[in-house]
Amino acid sequence: MGMALEAPTWPVITAREAEAVLALFPEAGRLEQLRWHSPRPFSAATLIETDCGGFVLKRHHHRLRSPAGLVEEHAFMAHLQAAGTAVPEVMTAADGVSAVAHGDWTYELHRKAPGLDLYRDRQSWTPFLTQDHAHAAGAALARLHQAARGFAAGERGPWPLVSSMTILRSCDPLTAAEAYIAARPALASLLADKPWRAELARLFAALADGLAERLNAQPRLWTHNDWHPSNILWSAGGVACTVFDFGLAAPTCAAHDLATAIERSAIPWLELCDGTEPDVAAALAILAGYRCVVPLTSEDVQTVIRLLPLVHLEFALSEADYFAGILGDHGLATLAWQDYLLDHADWFLSRKGQAFLRSLENGAAG
Repeated sequence: MGMALEAPTWPVITAREAEAVLALFPEAGRLEQLRWHSPRPFSAATLIETDCGGFVLKRHHHRLRSPAGLVEEHAFMAHLQAAGTAVPEVMTAADGVSAVAHGDWTYELHRKAPGLDLYRDRQSWTPFLTQDHAHAAGAALARLHQAARGFAAGERGPWPLVSSMTILRSCDPLTAAEAYIAARPALASLLADKPWRAELARLFAALADGLAERLNAQPRLWTHNDWHPSNILWSAGGVACTVFDFGLAAPTCAAHDLATAIERSAIPWLELCDGTEPDVAAALAILAGYRCVVPLTSEDVQTVIRLLPLVHLEFALSEADYFAGILGDHGLATLAWQDYLLDHADWFLSRKGQAFLRSLENGAAG
């Protein structure tokens, strides 16, 4: 919850390990070198060079993603690619599967995609470098939503670290939250000694009035759900040319994806304690870029703005479940619950948060 980089949770992928996995993918070739290790915390990934080109090898703990869990993501990526969206090519193993299991680990291999990784060394939820980038990202998100139409897969499996929209679209969000938590024993145990029902009821009363009706009026759509600068590859001219990291993808709606994009890139969560102001201009640029491709009605924009204070809710619960269940880290799980879920929502009830929402509403209507 700050700007300092944390040590990776999972051990880095070694050359010997990479060689063993590459042997399962006949089109990948022979390993020449490991070029870079990702600092992202939830999985291990490395950029590798083989005699057949560049690839990204990614490894997950089997409790986080099984091959079946990754196939859900890969099917969505294949649909987007067929519809003209640039996403990394997912490699298939000799037996035709796109994810392989070995011991405690699940692996996937992507061909290195075109584009500049301009945000590779920046924290995930930090702002766009320019408003032009924010505008380009908004336009790219709209194109992804166009491409996603027609993908009719069902809900994701019960994997940790997946977004969803089951609580906020319920007319009784507290009961829906109770069902969500009860289905995740580690999360339920974490919250057992906390007044979580009262906390969520308070937030729903303050921020969720009429939200379920708005969300249920939105067409169901598979969405990216982790739209921020470092999940995009860029051209030298600032065009968003490739989108990657579909680990949080799931059926929600376009407004949910748009609100997530704004929440994760226009509000400097890691620096708010230092007095850094939210970037209204970047949020408006995202909306403007989106509108250049897909029209948004005033009701659509209102839904995005009304959703912003709570759009992180289910992913925050999923993150707390990951820390409590897979890592067994009570401190980080409590951080996800308190600092992420509750404090982020409460910021929108603060003077600065309310001012941000008013400025966004006025700017989007102008």
